[in-house]
Amino acid sequence: MIAYCGMDCSKCEGYLATQADSEEKREEVAKKWTVQYNTEVKPEQINCNGCKSDGIQFFFTENICEIRKCNIEKITPHCAACSEYKCEKLEKFIELAPPVGEALERLALSL
Repeated sequence: MIAYCGMDCSKCEGYLATQADSEEKREEVAKKWTVQYNTEVKPEQINCNGCKSDGIQFFFTENICEIRKCNIEKITPHCAACSEYKCEKLEKFIELAPPVGEALERLALSL
């Protein structure tokens, strides 16, 4: 599954920890993301079947993610398909998560 931000969910550490239903992997991801994103992430928050799923989603994705909200509102499969691709909101997100920018560039080239 390709997330709204362009990331391949099958390569996401949070998604993989959820699919494995591994508390050990959730702890590893929580520690890593706490440092990487300079915010506290708890192991119990690492539960995600992808931002496009009807199932469980990472708390940030479900409740806070402006990228997800925007794509749902515009009915786009991902940001690279948006007429406003690379908007200010997306640029700020890419600053925090550079792999998102790389993934979206690959998607944009395939359109």
